[in-house]
Amino acid sequence: MNDDKIAALIADLDHSDKPRIRAAVDALIPLTADAPTLADELSRLLDDSRGKHRWPAAYILAHLPYPSQRVFNVLINALDHPDADIRWSVMLLLVRLAKTDGEIVRLLFELRETGTPTQRRMALYCIRDLNLTDAASLQALLDSLRDDDPTVRVAAVTSLKGRLGIDSGGRKMLYDIFVNDPDLRARNAAAVTLAQSGSPSEEFLAALKMAEASEHAQLRKAATAAIAILQKRRSAPAGG
Repeated sequence: MNDDKIAALIADLDHSDKPRIRAAVDALIPLTADAPTLADELSRLLDDSRGKHRWPAAYILAHLPYPSQRVFNVLINALDHPDADIRWSVMLLLVRLAKTDGEIVRLLFELRETGTPTQRRMALYCIRDLNLTDAASLQALLDSLRDDDPTVRVAAVTSLKGRLGIDSGGRKMLYDIFVNDPDLRARNAAAVTLAQSGSPSEEFLAALKMAEASEHAQLRKAATAAIAILQKRRSAPAGG
């Protein structure tokens, strides 16, 4: 590919049209792997305050064998992007990279505490999709149940769905969300997650019965789904 075409692709990284950006990114990823000068030019874009978009350059550079800390920082910042498609695309890339790079895992754990609400939410989804089974990962998800932002609490609740190792303290936190959270989305999610987390308490069963008669259709639906999960668990053959 000649220099003019490469220059046009680089210019498209700052375009307003998302499909055009995506096409430029896809074209430049294989080219950058074999062209150190192109990688250097993209690295300069990471610090270019005149451009509208830094994440495409970081996205491309993240496919090189040893991405720099600056690349990771730009990608982490992109988890706050207003466009959900871009956030999720970056999230999937970070999850893939984090599977072989513990530094990204550390950044995600840090972001869960210090980021914007959107970044905190996306960090939880990254932690969830990494399928980490250690105690620190479980505790991070449980800690986010207390987040001030309801969308983060919802992300924490849904990320605990099917998670092994939730003790009685964790189930109590989920129960409190189900019964008391001011956000219905969090309550709905907690009903289903709690039903999957272990033997139900009498108070949870009673709360589900009350929720089935709620004036809120979504809460009734969540309670019905949770009861169905519990019934299925009870009817499952031992050891199955």
